[in-house]
Amino acid sequence: SRGGSVTFGFVGVGEPGVRPASFELAGLACGTEPGPPSSDPSNLSDAEPPTATDLYLDPTTRAASAAAAASGEERALLEKIAQTPQAFWVAGTDATGAAEDVRDYTTRASEDGTTGVLVIYAVPGRDCGQHSSGGVGESAYARWIDAVAGAMMGEPWVILEPDALPMLGDCDGQGDRVGYLQYAAETLTAAGVRVYFDVGHSGWLPAEEAARRISLVGLDHAVGFALNVSNYQTTADSVDYGERVAAALGGARYVIDTSRNGNGSDGQWCNPRGRALGERPRLVADSGSLDAELWIKLPGESDGQCNGGPAAGQWFGEIALELARNAHW
Repeated sequence: SRGGSVTFGFVGVGEPGVRPASFELAGLACGTEPGPPSSDPSNLSDAEPPTATDLYLDPTTRAASAAAAASGEERALLEKIAQTPQAFWVAGTDATGAAEDVRDYTTRASEDGTTGVLVIYAVPGRDCGQHSSGGVGESAYARWIDAVAGAMMGEPWVILEPDALPMLGDCDGQGDRVGYLQYAAETLTAAGVRVYFDVGHSGWLPAEEAARRISLVGLDHAVGFALNVSNYQTTADSVDYGERVAAALGGARYVIDTSRNGNGSDGQWCNPRGRALGERPRLVADSGSLDAELWIKLPGESDGQCNGGPAAGQWFGEIALELARNAHW
């Protein structure tokens, strides 16, 4: 999802090494040249547009705490972030704790009569040892997913495993990543969740390759894919790219992260300066395949220890104020 532009022709996360020419995963041959993706709409679990209510506004975000502690102009700027619905990230490796967090968040959203959006971010080999490295152990992932799925209340949306497909085969320790994603999607869908696989952004994989990687996992238990998670690509570029990926898949739906794309990308992914909040989240009902523009990354939370930022996910007040100040609304 970070994938800043680099000089060797594709966008990588944290500037990884050379992408392998080919590899085998879950018994499937994978490579850098795209194969023909499935275009059979019957492979989609639910290709219909969503029937969601308004999106849930979580009052417990770091932005809400920062705004409450601020005053004057700073408080007004931080309220731009705090008063906007954002996703809830589930990344802790302890299954019991993760399940408790999920139950609390989704219960609050359900009682509010709104739709919660969560990010599941715990796949083995997460982020290939870079700023957001970690994830659940290979033998524990299925049990972790079972616990999290069992805690889902209502009918939330889930963005499943940012970077997992874009970084497929980029490092050791990924285990049966395709199988993990298939199991997670099936289990979450059975729990009433609307699932979108993360597939990077418009500056990372070619659209045909993005579709091919989604096809490796299949859409039997997911409605589509998510774009631009934690990145800065413009909404216009993301829609153009998303429609091409959706068409290659025969009718998949998708969502876009607009949280920090108000000024587009400057080619950096880790706490770049001069960026801006994007448009507020909204559900989309038009002739295209876009379901919603969402704030998936939480603005003000660091991308990693770079450009003056703290560890990934920690509050970075300076960048939060800059994003809000530069917003075009």
